[in-house]
Amino acid sequence: MDPSDPNTIFSFQDYNKPLIDLLSNLPHNEKVILVGHSAGGMSLTYAIHRFSQKIRMAIYVAATMLKHGFVTPQDYEHGDPDLSIYGDVCKMTYGLGADQPPTSMIIKEEFQRKILYHLSPIEDSTLAAMLVRAGPLRALVGVQFREGGDADSVPRVFIKTLQDRVLKQEQQEAMLKKWPPALVFALESDHSPFFSMPTLLFAFLLKAVASIKAAT
Repeated sequence: MDPSDPNTIFSFQDYNKPLIDLLSNLPHNEKVILVGHSAGGMSLTYAIHRFSQKIRMAIYVAATMLKHGFVTPQDYEHGDPDLSIYGDVCKMTYGLGADQPPTSMIIKEEFQRKILYHLSPIEDSTLAAMLVRAGPLRALVGVQFREGGDADSVPRVFIKTLQDRVLKQEQQEAMLKKWPPALVFALESDHSPFFSMPTLLFAFLLKAVASIKAAT
């Protein structure tokens, strides 16, 4: 877990520095499989635009999967979670002052289980509440990908979460239709299948990896 203060991260490039450093330092004959969850899907897409030759597969788990990022109003409709149905659920931090836009955001603790972990064991959601960190708003708002022409050369897998209260099922389906991946799996899980359905999630990850071997 990167210890950086989210209120000091203002660009998507800075946000992804640990990932980019890893990929930049990979030996030329090595490739990796990347797995991203939720907003982490944007980091996967960023990586495959920049380092397609170093990525064997990208696996999106209930993750934002937009080929060019947030370019059109439709992209926001499909890839940006809308939690307004639950009321005032987000806590904002104004690291640059109250007269400036917020620098980070986190779902308030009293709403986290209801929104993120409603099908997960209580002990897992309790631990998660202790570890979850705010996201750097300045770095994540309006992200777009315009570099690299080989994004489609990286096989993508999408794992749907059918009881998700963050990334709704219709949003997931819209992204799949707009940028179809090589494989799609579905879990009857909440937004956090690594808690609510870890065994089946692991089985799908193994199937995804096995598909690489079958294709070679």
